[in-house]
Amino acid sequence: MSRRTHEAADDLTVAMDVPEVVVAEERLQVGTQTEAVGSARARKHVDVERVSTRVERGTEHAETDVVAVVDAEADSGQVETLPDGSLSIPVFEEQIVVTKRLVVRERVVIRKHTVYEEHVVEADLKRERVEVEAEGAAVVHDEGQVRA
Repeated sequence: MSRRTHEAADDLTVAMDVPEVVVAEERLQVGTQTEAVGSARARKHVDVERVSTRVERGTEHAETDVVAVVDAEADSGQVETLPDGSLSIPVFEEQIVVTKRLVVRERVVIRKHTVYEEHVVEADLKRERVEVEAEGAAVVHDEGQVRA
């Protein structure tokens, strides 16, 4: 008898001595497991756009005559009425003032959702079953049937 056959015969002998035989079968368990397959990244880009606009700017002009100051110490530097009735006034010009401020233009909302897809899962399952054969004069009872 080969070693393999001898071991099988020993198992059968042991099984005959024990009143019960354990029968096992494989069962398929199918489930899902969450696995990170990637991610979403939001990047913010700043676009720069050069703009130009026209603005009207006023400048005061004055006709001037050179008038000799009689007493430099006595000149106040303020608007004055001269003895001939003309005014000595300061001349102003407008300056352009530009201010920029940051304002919220829009908001981006990112949402995620789960998409479920049906997949076919195939697997080979093993199921053990026992066949008992009587040898010689042994009598085997199998589910209410007697075999000789």
